[in-house]
Amino acid sequence: MPSRPGPETALYDMPGAKSVVRRQPRLDWTDATGERSVTIERSTLVGSASSADLVVSDSAVSRLHAELEPRKDGLWIRDLSSKNGCFINGVRVASARVPDGGKIQLGSTVFSLNASPVAVQVPLWPEPRFGALVGQSVVMRELFATLSRVAATDSTALIFGETGTGKERVAQAIHEASSRKNAPFVIVDCAALPEQLLQSELFGHAKGAFTGAANTRPGAIESADGGTVFLDEIGELPLTMQPALLRVLESRTVRRVGESSHRRVDVRFLSAAPRALRTMVAAGGFREDLYFRLAVLPINVPPLRERMDDIAPLLEHFLPNLPLDERNDLLRGLLDRPWLGNVRELRNFVERAATFGAARALAMSEPPSRPSGAPPSMRPVAAPAEASRDLASVFDKPYRDFREDAERLYIERLLERHGGNVSAAAQAAGIDRTYIHRLIKKHQG
Repeated sequence: MPSRPGPETALYDMPGAKSVVRRQPRLDWTDATGERSVTIERSTLVGSASSADLVVSDSAVSRLHAELEPRKDGLWIRDLSSKNGCFINGVRVASARVPDGGKIQLGSTVFSLNASPVAVQVPLWPEPRFGALVGQSVVMRELFATLSRVAATDSTALIFGETGTGKERVAQAIHEASSRKNAPFVIVDCAALPEQLLQSELFGHAKGAFTGAANTRPGAIESADGGTVFLDEIGELPLTMQPALLRVLESRTVRRVGESSHRRVDVRFLSAAPRALRTMVAAGGFREDLYFRLAVLPINVPPLRERMDDIAPLLEHFLPNLPLDERNDLLRGLLDRPWLGNVRELRNFVERAATFGAARALAMSEPPSRPSGAPPSMRPVAAPAEASRDLASVFDKPYRDFREDAERLYIERLLERHGGNVSAAAQAAGIDRTYIHRLIKKHQG
């Protein structure tokens, strides 16, 4: 039996079950188009833009205003840097759970959360694995069923998830279950290369196109012809390159750097990003049209803390030869951890256990008794009085300088609050670890 069952009923823990009954929240509201009602089945973008998942006819609602997410404990709302904010029962919130029967106000539109959610039958994958992915929990078997349907199409998909949840493995599992499985699976890490090299990596280049281009070279998209391109950390793609990628997605042709002709390609695009990409889109940091072109099929990979029933099968998968008594002792220690680094953190722990033994690995992984402080590359956080003086003088600075100072102060305090733990800071801020590292490098003193 699962240790912490959610609101699912009937088929929750039956091996090989094909579906589960889940109660999903329903919203009722009235806008310029009249009375409306919708069941929130998955993460939903709400806004006035025609491309939003839930379109609200209200001029006071931002184009991408908020994100709604049904969870085990109810419906959650997250403000996407909207102009007029999100309110629950009259209180402005950044991210919060909506109480049963609660009222959400976006702009001048009020949504009522129906007290009697709709019961929906959700399909489950009958096996505790999909390709190289392992999971016996309901959320993972639901994900596996979704991946099976996604693999049967050629549509572009965007994979969301925290650092360490295995977004690349999800993309590879989709590819290997698709009709393209015998063709290349090419990975491009958009956060790992400077802009000029990234452009060449994606689109290729002609000989002499730039300094160091000694030979003509096809890019990743051409190299994946017939197969799949996986764009990891797509949110790190520079704004200047985003129109070119959008043209590739729409025309299925690429133009190498230094050439004028376009080459037709037959590829499928899979991308990965943290949930914060939606906030970037709303704030103008990522093109809205490109986002929706990439997110034809959105896929959400759950964090490990939301599927603790998978700790045991993952442990067995990573350490198949561990004696049963030692595995049980180890498992008891693993179930009490937050796993901010998700499956990657668990895999790293297992490697330590394989090297040093379970008991020592557990001891080595104990969190510090007090914060260890921010990384040495960061300057000390301003004291309250100093911070007050900083805020008092904001109008003496150009906006660009103020923004830089605010960003520096934010990242410093965020790291201080989490004892210098970059993974924990990224999780709390809703941004990727690579972006945290980029901000540290940017503001180091």
